[in-house]
Amino acid sequence: MSGRSDRIVPLAVKIVVSGGLGVGKTTFIGAISEIEPLDTEAAMTQVSVGVDSLDGVESKTTTTVALDFGRITLDPTIALYLFGTPGQDRFSFLWDDLVEGALGTVVLADTRRIEECFPAVDYFESQGEPFVLAVNRFDGAEQFELEEVREALGLAADVPVLECDARDRSSVRDVLGALMDRVIGVRAAPKRRVAMVR
Repeated sequence: MSGRSDRIVPLAVKIVVSGGLGVGKTTFIGAISEIEPLDTEAAMTQVSVGVDSLDGVESKTTTTVALDFGRITLDPTIALYLFGTPGQDRFSFLWDDLVEGALGTVVLADTRRIEECFPAVDYFESQGEPFVLAVNRFDGAEQFELEEVREALGLAADVPVLECDARDRSSVRDVLGALMDRVIGVRAAPKRRVAMVR
C-alpha cells in the first residue's frame, strides 16, 4: 500500500506531579523533560501574603498558577506526558481537569512543610488512582526515615514512599519507574482476584 508510513507513533501516557507549594514540582518536571518544559510561573505578590504560607520557603518568589508540562519518551512505543498541578489550595479547582485521564500520580513531599502534603494525599486517595509519594530532599532539611513520613501522612502500607532529588534526572527517572511499577501492580490486581474467584 503506497503512502503508508512505518513510523511508530508512541502511546501517550499522562502522569500527574502534585504536592504542596514550593515542593519542587516544576523542578521535577524540568529535570526529566526532553522538551523545553512549559510552566505557568508567576511572581508572588503582596496579594498572596496571608493567603499562601511561605514558612520554610521564604526565598520563593514565583509559583505555578495553572500547570507545568513536560514530556519524556521511555522508548519508541511509550511517551510520558507530565502535568504538574499548582500547589496552593486556592488553585485546587484545576486538579480535576489536570488529572482526568492520568495513569498515575507522583505526590512530592517536603519534610520541612509536611502539612502542605495533606491536601494532595487526601485528594489522590479519594480518587482511588495509583500514586507514589516521593520525599524531595532539600539541602539543610532535617532527614526523616521514610516509614516516619508514611506514618505522619497516614499512608497505606501498599503506597510506595521513596526519596528523590527533584533536580537530578536519574532520581526523577527512578521515581517515575516506581510509579509505573505501582500502576502495573494496581491494574493487574483485579485480574488476579477474578482468577482466584473462578
